Amino acid sequence: MKKICMITTVSITMQSFVVETAKHLHETCGYDVTLICNEDADFAASLPPDIRFIPVPMARGVDLSALRSIRCFYRIFKREKFDMVQYATPNASCYASIAARWCKVPIRLYCQWGIRYVGFGGLKRTLFKALEKLVCRNSTHVRAVSPQNRAFAVAEGLYPPEKAAVVGNGGTIGVDMTTYDMVQKEIWRQTVRTQYGLQENDLVFGFAGRVSADKGCAELLAAFRALSKSEPRARLLIVGPMEENCGVPQELLAWAKASERVVLTGKIDNRDMRLYYAAMDVLCHPTYREGFGMVIQEAGALGVPVITTAIPGASEVMEDGVSCVLVPPKDADGLQAAMEKLAADEERIAALGQAAYARTRERYERTVMLANQREDYRTLLEG
Repeated sequence: MKKICMITTVSITMQSFVVETAKHLHETCGYDVTLICNEDADFAASLPPDIRFIPVPMARGVDLSALRSIRCFYRIFKREKFDMVQYATPNASCYASIAARWCKVPIRLYCQWGIRYVGFGGLKRTLFKALEKLVCRNSTHVRAVSPQNRAFAVAEGLYPPEKAAVVGNGGTIGVDMTTYDMVQKEIWRQTVRTQYGLQENDLVFGFAGRVSADKGCAELLAAFRALSKSEPRARLLIVGPMEENCGVPQELLAWAKASERVVLTGKIDNRDMRLYYAAMDVLCHPTYREGFGMVIQEAGALGVPVITTAIPGASEVMEDGVSCVLVPPKDADGLQAAMEKLAADEERIAALGQAAYARTRERYERTVMLANQREDYRTLLEG
């Protein structure tokens, strides 16, 4: 029986992007699977008995406790003798890749779900690029989250092209379309719109994620404020937590909080996100950097069209002009223009939404993604 270990920094990432793969590999391939992330008793209790969990403390950000984490990984890898160690997210990947290389783990798989330094500048960019290179050098294989992310990494000298591949059409775990059920969409839509005082004829532009500068929230607020002056039906539904020092100008945040046209829900349970997507007419996702855009796939599963940025990852999930609209990053005027065009053409919104649903079902439905991953693991582990 092949022994594999799957690692992320925190349990929420593990639960969202890894657990279903772990269960699928154990059930279909018979692999002995161990999961490692920060201590979380509730997460541990939620796992089936045949999936092992080992907590390892890992601080987020640059921290001297990294040495302790690396030592913990080294002891675990020496003891367990895994055939494969897989890691994702920055800190977990850094610590685990070092320890796995020291322990000569045969297959060291880096799941490059995004490239963190892309949004940085100056010394910070130099430091985080060096750390990214270190992880790639320690790994025997890399799985880039999308073709454009792979091409960018190769151009940046992070690894040679033969070291990396993209599984299927890109992405991670895909969308469970039995959960994102189109049959329930109208009920969910009415529930959320009633809760927040949104009328049936309101044109709701949505945003899903943390409110921060690198998610394009400054451009989104500026674009919507301008749009709202000429489009009385327009509303903005922002679903996600607002961070302190988020980088969005305070003047824009103050306007959004005071505006009757903007709904700020704050953080919600991820299991309820499908209700909020259903309430949207268009999802706005003007991010500066992206792995592969899970929110784009989730919106697509409910037939919600997306305006997103022409950057690696985000621009690859859907097809520009067919199932999404692409705009330049950091361009409030371009985003406003795209929103205005859709506001004036509801038939276009419906056509984009239908195409987004079809593309999601074909490419990103969870059973499709799991099958792609299973074949990739078999290739790596069994030849």
